[in-house]
Amino acid sequence: MINLQLDNLKTILCLGSHADDIEIGCGGTILKLLQQHPNVNVCWVVLSGSDRRADEARASAEKFLAHAGESRIIQKQFRDSFFPYCGQEIKEFFFELQQEISPDLVLTHRREDMHQDHRLVAELTWNTFRNHLILEYEIPKYEGDLGNPNVFVPLSESLCQQKVSTIVDEFASQSDKPWFTADTFWSLLRIRGIECASPSQFAEGLYARKLTL
Repeated sequence: MINLQLDNLKTILCLGSHADDIEIGCGGTILKLLQQHPNVNVCWVVLSGSDRRADEARASAEKFLAHAGESRIIQKQFRDSFFPYCGQEIKEFFFELQQEISPDLVLTHRREDMHQDHRLVAELTWNTFRNHLILEYEIPKYEGDLGNPNVFVPLSESLCQQKVSTIVDEFASQSDKPWFTADTFWSLLRIRGIECASPSQFAEGLYARKLTL
């Protein structure tokens, strides 16, 4: 198994269609990277959410980014579940973002995700950040669209606990959803931990389409 080092990591761009996407998909990875690189700058983008959801998204992002060198949280209000139908506006936003940031690492949705909003964000990420390291994250859901990750981030149990407890605590508006439970998040961390023989037994799985060594 190859151990990819990110020794010169300075800027991370995190992209999420909805409040809680980034946290669920790669929250542990972000916590670990900030632990290893305390001076890293993070731009955290949530593309939909208003009122209570927007408040939850900001509060959660602030907790995850507590140890970042600098952080910028961008919240937009594109219509949830209608991203493909307002694609021009979202693409224009991505173009603006491209002018403002040149990240060393982009964390975004997976192109095979069954949710139409997630897929569009993944496509626009690749359209926009063509010369950057892009890693795609996964989100468990009713459609059963999980794949086979080829990048793994082993996580300590304490980082997993921090991830899961923050998600459950900060996104109370989602507590009525049958899948939005701590054991859902723990179970995927455990499965990915098995697949990469994580010393702690836990890991997040990511997807890389292009790597230059």
